[in-house]
Amino acid sequence: MGESRTELLQWLNDLLQTNYTKVEQCGTGGAYCQIMDSIYGDVPMSRVKMNAKHEYEFLANFKILQNVFKAKKVEKPIPVEKLVKCKMQDNLEFLQWIRRFWDANASGEPYDAAARRKGGGAEPPATIAPVAPRSTGLSVKSAATGAAGRRTPLGGAARSGSSTGGAAPGAVQKLQAELAQSKQDIEALELERNFYFNKLRDIEILVQQHLDALEAEGQTPDATLKGIQEILYKTEDGFEPPGEEDQEETF
Repeated sequence: MGESRTELLQWLNDLLQTNYTKVEQCGTGGAYCQIMDSIYGDVPMSRVKMNAKHEYEFLANFKILQNVFKAKKVEKPIPVEKLVKCKMQDNLEFLQWIRRFWDANASGEPYDAAARRKGGGAEPPATIAPVAPRSTGLSVKSAATGAAGRRTPLGGAARSGSSTGGAAPGAVQKLQAELAQSKQDIEALELERNFYFNKLRDIEILVQQHLDALEAEGQTPDATLKGIQEILYKTEDGFEPPGEEDQEETF
């Protein structure tokens, strides 16, 4: 099925000497360009914006990547329109592919990623939807909500006394940032769960179709297919499959 997000990010950060925290951050295109540079050593890294912040910069990075693919005769379509949206599933699939490509083509020679980009770009890029907001750098939505809170104190807190009124907006902003981060983490986990669930479901259907075909022909069920089916249906001690109502709510 490919490596997990955690394994891919660990590999990416080790290779590129970066501090990426989310697969979505690869949607800026810079990391993909430098992975290819680690293989071939001739990607124009001076033109790659590792800390790209705007979509037009993302597109410029992917244009460089497309040129590299063309020059090296890499016959792999790059779904630029999907990747630049910085969604987890699209970038996870492409990162898994590019890792396999790297495994097959990298020379194994030491690669000085920081020197190739002249020391810049170690910090993760700011994607369209920031994935790790700092307490002093909230998203536009959070900042606007915080500003509104200062104009109209929540629950009349500012009227209760001047000793606590000044601290309330900062505390609200911090909670909003934590809530936004938690929501993004949950959404990313749900996407990853659904991604792998759908793959397992496809395998289950394929195996069942082949077993049904063998049974219809009066042949002995294939041992390998039966073994795969047993793995798919095997449960752990203490695990209870969700009921029909739970399944309807989840999927």
